Amino acid sequence: MLIDWFTVAAQALNFVVLVWLMKRFLYQPILRAIAAREQLIAAQLADAAGQKAEAQRERAEFEDKNQAFEEQRATLLSEAVAQVQVERQRLLDSARQAAEAMSAKRQEALRNDVDNLNQALAQRVQHEVFAIARKALADLAGSSLEERLVVVFIEQLQGLDTSARQRLAEGIELGTEPVLLRSAFELPAAQRRLLQEALNNCFAGEIALRFECKTELLGGIELSCNGQRLAWSISDYLQALEQGVDELLQAQAISAAHA
Repeated sequence: MLIDWFTVAAQALNFVVLVWLMKRFLYQPILRAIAAREQLIAAQLADAAGQKAEAQRERAEFEDKNQAFEEQRATLLSEAVAQVQVERQRLLDSARQAAEAMSAKRQEALRNDVDNLNQALAQRVQHEVFAIARKALADLAGSSLEERLVVVFIEQLQGLDTSARQRLAEGIELGTEPVLLRSAFELPAAQRRLLQEALNNCFAGEIALRFECKTELLGGIELSCNGQRLAWSISDYLQALEQGVDELLQAQAISAAHA
């Protein structure tokens, strides 16, 4: 068998040219494409890893914010519940205090009504009793009673202690007008003379007197000069008795209020 070296050489050359052509125009582009593809994949993988890390960071941040929000929400809810409880208790206390105050005012008003009614009744009875006493004494006043009143007044004048006598004497001495002597009835001339003599003897001098009738002095006589006063009347006893009754009623009212 004969070997055609020309054909072998041509085929070898063709093979070499084919290998060079494949390497130049097929294998290198494929390698470059593969490298580019690998770089793109690596970049995509790196970008995916970065996105995954960012997503994980954002997820962790979201979870932290969510946990903080939940804690804040729980705190606010707890504070709101506490405030609601405090406000509810305050409203209950206010309502209870208002009810107690209203009840106390109502009871106080009832007590005041009862006290006012009792006081009004007591005062009405008191006034009626003293009015009847005054009318009875006024109806019983006669000449003998009036003479006795003058005698009693003179005895009271003569029985003055030193300080009272001195004050009355100073009032008479410093007075620029006559001494005023009032009586609940018109004094006869004889009784006026008795009173004049009693004053002259008491103060060792001639005392200028001015007589006046004053019916408000129930069964009494009043001597006044320069702010000094000496009086005696049945009305004084009635006023003292009336004042005592008023004080007794007030004491009873105070005791009832304390009770």
